[in-house]
Amino acid sequence: MPHASRAEHYRREVSRIEGFSDAVFAFAVTLLVVSLEVPHTFEELWVAMHQFFAFGICFALLFQVWWRHFNFFRRYGLEDATTIVLTGILLFVVLFYVYPLKFVFTLVVDQLFGFNRLPGAQTPTIEVSEAPRLMQIYSGGVIAVFSVFALMYRNAYRKRAMLELDASQTLDARVNIIDNAGLAAIGVLSFLIATFGGPRAAAAIAGPIYFLIGPFKWVLGTYSRRAEQRLSTADSAPS
Repeated sequence: MPHASRAEHYRREVSRIEGFSDAVFAFAVTLLVVSLEVPHTFEELWVAMHQFFAFGICFALLFQVWWRHFNFFRRYGLEDATTIVLTGILLFVVLFYVYPLKFVFTLVVDQLFGFNRLPGAQTPTIEVSEAPRLMQIYSGGVIAVFSVFALMYRNAYRKRAMLELDASQTLDARVNIIDNAGLAAIGVLSFLIATFGGPRAAAAIAGPIYFLIGPFKWVLGTYSRRAEQRLSTADSAPS
């Protein structure tokens, strides 16, 4: 019978902290739509439908955060004080940033598709001079969320002996530390541009700077695949 590591054992259980976290994420999704009243006319329905795209983006981002949190607990199942505190911080940030997230992407989608010109549309408004503060708020959330994930994976990496992680699982933990720390670093870069670059830089650079996530993910994926190949070669080499 193959030996089951501690991480594999926990992967089959749902802890109380996971259940509480799921409830908080569900509530956060509810907050995305709680401000929408039931339409009473087709015109009101049509106006409400223009928020579909912004809601979809916000939902996808919240789902990504939940998915990262889910994967962490499926892999390690840690319930130590550090993990509980970091999870509490993560959930606090998620709830706090629901409305800023909705504001940002409603604003972006409305400007891209011209929904702000629909009769009766209630579109977020912002002055050019306020753009730096908006990006500071958004980037602050990005920094907080992914810094917490980086610390959670660092904690798991430190406990790799207790969790009985093999070489591949240890590499995965290390890659996830780099992944989340890198996303937080991009958030820091956006925050600095918004803070010191002025309104124009905040509008033209601080937001689009997040497109760096694509190249960063590609580089990290290449590194991860090559590291996995080296591990496979080492394992298959005759002793």
